Amino acid sequence: MTTTGVTGAKFVMSALAAVAVLTAGGCGTQRAGDAGDMYRSAYPTPTGISRPSAPADFRCPGESVSPDPTPTAPSSGPAVPPTDHYAENHGFQDPFPLHGQSRCDGIAVVARVQKALEPLRERGDFTPEHARDVLTGLGYAPGAVEAHQSGPTGVGFLIYADDSPLVCVEGTMNSATTEADAFGGYPDHSACDRPSGGH
Repeated sequence: MTTTGVTGAKFVMSALAAVAVLTAGGCGTQRAGDAGDMYRSAYPTPTGISRPSAPADFRCPGESVSPDPTPTAPSSGPAVPPTDHYAENHGFQDPFPLHGQSRCDGIAVVARVQKALEPLRERGDFTPEHARDVLTGLGYAPGAVEAHQSGPTGVGFLIYADDSPLVCVEGTMNSATTEADAFGGYPDHSACDRPSGGH
């Protein structure tokens, strides 16, 4: 090695040693009376870990009280994650639930829709055009209502009930009943129709 190479290597080693000494010598420690102490005394740290609050749900007008679900027994073995990843890969098709006032609005829309479609169901009129006419008669724009044939005696429907926040109502009407559910759209797109495809 040349003299310049040795001198350069010694310089690099000296610099690394100096950094190590400064790091071990208390870099990052707090001293009494520093600016950090003044800030912490003025703005103390909360004692608990803050967590986002859960959405507030409350009993909506006209909502019936349902009993608490029966608790299920714990499983008898360790939980084994599924190996096919179906739920993970199709989670984008799980609709968002509604909370708070939006949930109440959704429940009210479902009740109005079921009441409005009942005369069609009782007559056995399962044409998508007539169902769409009844739903637009409730005040929804024609572009906000979709209806399709669902078997020989059934109609499926989808309503974009509100834009902000998004409230969607999806359901079916058949010879036995009219069922509908309100939800807040889907994770991977900003519409009421169920996304297709996959991840």
